[in-house]
This record gives sequence, C-alpha cells and structure tokens, in this order.
Amino acid sequence: QVQLVESGVGLVQAGGSLRLSCAASGSTFSIDVMGWYRQAPGKQRELVAAISSGGRTNYDDPVKGRFTISRDNAKNTVYLQMNSLKPEDTDVYYCHASVKRGWVTYDYWGQGTQVTVSS
Repeated sequence: QVQLVESGVGLVQAGGSLRLSCAASGSTFSIDVMGWYRQAPGKQRELVAAISSGGRTNYDDPVKGRFTISRDNAKNTVYLQMNSLKPEDTDVYYCHASVKRGWVTYDYWGQGTQVTVSS
C-alpha cells in the first residue's frame, strides 16, 4: 500500500506561481511513475505531468514550458512547480503513483488539492 499526501493548496492571481508537493509513504520502494492529474467538475481526470523513477518526464501540451515536475526519491516526494498560471489552470489537482507488482499495475491517488487562479 502507498499513501499520498498533497500540500500546496493555493489561490493565486493569473501570471503567478504555485508549487504543489506530494509525499508518499508505505511501500514506497515499489513506486514506478509519479505524477499530477487535474479534474474540473463534470470532466474526466487528465494527466498534467508525470515523472518516472529514472527522471523521465512527460507533460500535457497546455502546461509545457510553464509547469515543471520533479521528484526527490530520497524523500519519496514529487513536486509540481507551476508558473505563469492562467485562470484555465483552475482545477482540483491529484497526486498519482503507480506501482508494478509482477504483471499488475496498481494506482494510488492523493486526496486532491484545489488550485484557483483568479483573472
């Protein structure tokens, strides 16, 4: 089992910056990919950015050049640095971790943290 605890709830003006953190605990040695998703009311949860245990990153197109995902494996923590924020970035952001055990991949989620960008 893996537990994910997010921090960094924020209200920021457009053009501002915010950093989200997500600390993992439990069976952290088995975590493969960690990432951030976001979800607006009535919409599907969408990938924002992900980072592998080796440091490879992947970003959704709308955030490329503005958001940076990083990971501290020693602290079992993943970060999302969000710059040049736009009102359309307003969403609930969820931390995610995937764990592979044999042929099966397990997904774990944080509780979600609200990010609000005012215009």
